Amino acid sequence: MSTDYGNYIDGDWTESASGDTFTVHNPANKNEIVATYQQSASDDANRAVEAAVAAQDEWAATPAPERGRILKRTADALDARKDELTETLTTEEGKTLAEAGGEVQRAIDIFDYYAEKTRDLGGTMKAASAANKQLYTKREPLGTVSLITPWNYPIAIPAWKLAPALAAGNTVVLKPASAAPGVSLKLVKCLEEAGLPAGVVNYVTGSGSDVGGPLTEHGAVDAVSFTGSTAIGTMVAQTATEDLKRVQCEMGGKNPTVVMPSADLDEAVDIVGSGAFGVTGQACTACSRAIVHEDVYDEFVAGIVDYAESLEIGDGTADVDMGPHVTGSELEGTLEYVDIGLEDGATLETGGDRLTGAEYDDGYFVEPTVFSDVRADMRIAQEEVFGPVLAVISVSDFEEAVAVANDVEFGLSASIVTDDLSEGHQFIEDVEAGVAKVNEKTTGLELHVPFGGYKGSSTNTYREQGDAGLDFFSSIKTAYLNY
Repeated sequence: MSTDYGNYIDGDWTESASGDTFTVHNPANKNEIVATYQQSASDDANRAVEAAVAAQDEWAATPAPERGRILKRTADALDARKDELTETLTTEEGKTLAEAGGEVQRAIDIFDYYAEKTRDLGGTMKAASAANKQLYTKREPLGTVSLITPWNYPIAIPAWKLAPALAAGNTVVLKPASAAPGVSLKLVKCLEEAGLPAGVVNYVTGSGSDVGGPLTEHGAVDAVSFTGSTAIGTMVAQTATEDLKRVQCEMGGKNPTVVMPSADLDEAVDIVGSGAFGVTGQACTACSRAIVHEDVYDEFVAGIVDYAESLEIGDGTADVDMGPHVTGSELEGTLEYVDIGLEDGATLETGGDRLTGAEYDDGYFVEPTVFSDVRADMRIAQEEVFGPVLAVISVSDFEEAVAVANDVEFGLSASIVTDDLSEGHQFIEDVEAGVAKVNEKTTGLELHVPFGGYKGSSTNTYREQGDAGLDFFSSIKTAYLNY
């Protein structure tokens, strides 16, 4: 039996102005309706912005440590509901329970982290060039911010935008992706339970065109933070900056892992396999290209095929290794790229089919897929697939490996597997990516360091997470005090 959920505007849970709704189905069983949400439009978005603007002055005037106490109580509320949140995430987005639980824990940790950071939100004192003068900076909130978040990390990404925005003293309108809005709705309920004043956070569900557009264009919105595709993010950035809003967009990736001859091949297979097939490949940081030295190429291909074929696929609530795609359209997109890889002449080593029969017929399940004999100019080596599809490319040396790694329009995350320390250091220097890793998978991020990409992966304005998250959501005022 599904549950009906409202928007959250000015402290009240309410229906959309039109009364229209949409349903979210379990990706492991498309016949199961998980919940019903509001199909909002511009009127709802505008009301949410107006509520946030009305609450702004009082929230900005709230002492930062008091804001931090509310964030800490939110973390505690999330922790108390961790099992419920994990199940909601799995039944709407499809992640395995282990993956979903890890994501929920990340949201808890993010709120804990920024709760503590509120105690350090002062400025800096500088030496003035004259006597009887003080020169210092102070950090101030931007005002009202719009947060537009994706379905693939439906609580972690809202958390890493919401927590620093609130810590810095901003009011917020959050629009989650329609494919999996339930776990972020419950995050808002935890904020409400923690005592967040009415209007400080507002939550509106609906399509990007009906809700996301107004939240980007509204004249009272001071900043927009977006995570999603490069195509949509580019439009968001262009629209938001027309009236000089501050904007931050984190977008797509085509992330490589380079495997060198000195690497432990078993370790390399595990690193690439978990990065490529974890969370069903539905991560902007997922590894979609293995760039492998020719001396170990055949051995690596054999190993990664065994890895892919060993994975158990099924409903994320069961004890499986990989869950379904989030929607039928995402599944179809992955299958289309399998066809493209075959048409371009790559060798399909394993996978590539939709899973059918018994438990699979009513879900969006696909086999983990490995292509070999991939050229760097093939579409499956250039375009973001957003599914469990790995392209394996052969190179003759380190320099060629880095050149291939960089020869895409994206630059989000990249890794190398090597036991040569010089190669590791040189890779970090040369790779064109916002995140560079040595002997680690491309997925997985620490919450207290900056995150963001280069090239088409980012607007290259501000980073997210850590102190960088606070930098985006605040302005610096410089004060000259002559006494």
